[in-house]
Amino acid sequence: MSQTAVVIGGTGLTGSHLLTRLLHDDRFSKVKVLLRTPSLKLRPGLEPIIVDFNDEEGLAQALTGDVVFCCIGTTIRQAGSQEKFRAVDHDIPVRCATIARRQGMKQFLLMSSIGASAISRNFYLRTKGETENGVMALAFPGYHIFRPSILVGLRRDFRLGEWFGYILTGLFYFFLLGKWKKYRPIKASNVALAMIHAAVNTPDGAHIYESDKIREMAEREKERTYKANR
Repeated sequence: MSQTAVVIGGTGLTGSHLLTRLLHDDRFSKVKVLLRTPSLKLRPGLEPIIVDFNDEEGLAQALTGDVVFCCIGTTIRQAGSQEKFRAVDHDIPVRCATIARRQGMKQFLLMSSIGASAISRNFYLRTKGETENGVMALAFPGYHIFRPSILVGLRRDFRLGEWFGYILTGLFYFFLLGKWKKYRPIKASNVALAMIHAAVNTPDGAHIYESDKIREMAEREKERTYKANR
């Protein structure tokens, strides 16, 4: 049965890959994208919705469907302060998840970060962990957290910390084995594929995926797509 997907953060690196894949996936009949400003060209199956993420009534009208994919995120440098960063990376996902749960939506898929922990000393990772906990507390029938390592892909904006991390982990890529394998850089397109795979194939319950598992899921989704197109 075709589903209606709601995407939050559909113009970012991972979100844009996710959006493209969803629009070409016959398992999804409609893709609603929540946007702060008009920034997407109309395409078949796409429903852009301009929202104020502080307006709960407007969000309630937009957050209807079967599954929510949340890829929204920024950096402290882009946001301008820790408070503004938290407003994007914590408040928006938790607010949208709360409303979606109230609306009866069954699945929420959240892109977080490797190392996310509510008790981390690092503000970024602590915020990500608190976001995970905030969404988890809502007890969706299906709840999925994705914790990718350094994302690989062409961004519109340059992120110095991410670039440095990519160079560093890239140098030691083949030495990152065993429990360290999850720290290998990962393509944003693979994260998008894994999110779709989880939404369609994973049973209900709470699930956490790190980069090594995300790669496996992406490969299975690629294989499914290949067989479907033969």
